[in-house]
Amino acid sequence: MPKVSATAELHRMVMPGHVCPYGLKAKYLLESRGYTVRDRHLATRAEVEAFKAEHGVATTPQTFIGGHRVGGHDDLRRFLGLKVADPHATSYRPVLALFSMTAVMAMATGFAVDGTMLSVRVAEWFIAFSMCVLALLKLQNVDKFATMFLNYDLLAQRWVPYGTIYPYAEGLAGVLMVAGALHWLSIPVALFIGTIGAVSVFKAVYIDRRELKCACVGGDSNVPLGFISLTENVMMVAMAMWMLARLVL
Repeated sequence: MPKVSATAELHRMVMPGHVCPYGLKAKYLLESRGYTVRDRHLATRAEVEAFKAEHGVATTPQTFIGGHRVGGHDDLRRFLGLKVADPHATSYRPVLALFSMTAVMAMATGFAVDGTMLSVRVAEWFIAFSMCVLALLKLQNVDKFATMFLNYDLLAQRWVPYGTIYPYAEGLAGVLMVAGALHWLSIPVALFIGTIGAVSVFKAVYIDRRELKCACVGGDSNVPLGFISLTENVMMVAMAMWMLARLVL
């Protein structure tokens, strides 16, 4: 959008114990678009409340351009033609970011150990690291994860404590697979939870056609339950079967 004026007036909270992060972001946006910013600090709670009452707004920061109020940080982004994220929109980004990072971690580990970034061991580390990080995200708030998990997991719906046990079991199996230790424990655990998870996701998504959020990256995620969600469980099953075959053959 063309600039209404070369000068913008920004009212934001700058207090001894708090500097509003959205105020800083708004100031940066304006300056990066070439505006000269008249930076008005609201230094006390009383000043903040008086400002909001005067202008009939519920939040700060507030930007004014050409004598007209643009609004808060999100309103400013829209005014400048920038995208505003929907906090309730579903996204695969958390899972894609996780798998990308664990893949890089596995390749880095392979390079550090034997100088190669592409090997069977690197693939094993990738799956094991992914299991560990996925478990970590679930363990941040086990109760929220377990509650979301109940929406689709077949075993958790029949035995509620399974939802609480799951992230610990996933983390344990992942750590043991990273270490290459106690195969008698890691293999059956990964095979058990991975198989139940895969069947549960497949039934919910492809048979029942339900539109749900996946609990795979924790209870606060907006990741849709679907193909990528199924990948977590399929990887665990594949890893368990691979390790079992190596032991037997």
